[in-house]
Amino acid sequence: MREIIFDTETTGLDNKADRVIEIGGIELLNHFPTGRTFHVYINPGDRKVHPDALAVHGITDDFLKDKPLFAEIVTDLQEFFEGAKWIAHNATFDMGFINAEFERLGLPPVPSDMVVDTLALARRKHPMGPNSLDALCRRYGIDNSHRTKHGALLDSELLAEVYIEMLGGRQAAFGLTTIEARRNQSSETDEVIEITYERPRPLGQRLSASEMEAHAKLVARLGGKALWAKYDG
Repeated sequence: MREIIFDTETTGLDNKADRVIEIGGIELLNHFPTGRTFHVYINPGDRKVHPDALAVHGITDDFLKDKPLFAEIVTDLQEFFEGAKWIAHNATFDMGFINAEFERLGLPPVPSDMVVDTLALARRKHPMGPNSLDALCRRYGIDNSHRTKHGALLDSELLAEVYIEMLGGRQAAFGLTTIEARRNQSSETDEVIEITYERPRPLGQRLSASEMEAHAKLVARLGGKALWAKYDG
């Protein structure tokens, strides 16, 4: 299963008027980072960075003036995300901007069933909160001390660690169990589900006859109260 943990920075809060100025993404394959990343700064055209937004991410108009327009990076963006789930913290905000940029170029929006909101997942897992990215980093012991400003790639890296922890950590379970985040189509909400797969054929016996005989003799010497006697019985 391929997923992209991503984040955006924008010129402001209004996706109809403001523009995306930074996108960062981390590729996960079966919940493990592959090392592949996507990161780009984007020229917002004639839209200026709002002072409130500048205070959050520190990206200036002067810094962005020589960066590519969204239309110039959209093909690379689509290729990186092709076939993967889009996963973001407060995804409604990020997808509102991404889909607005797609609409301006006459491109179809990202289907809602391809989007997972980690904020919604966190609120169900930790209903008493808080569930900001910083709060979740503290909860899961993830070092975010270097996060003095919001940045799309850095926030994606932190969110990838948080997301893996929310799904049960890197070793989620023994056996053939997979933890996945999916969109519930009937309620339009995100949920964590556990899928158990059956082996196509049972594993073969790995003990020899002599080993089994030696084990039986050992259990017999332990007496009737031995735990092995319970399992052998």
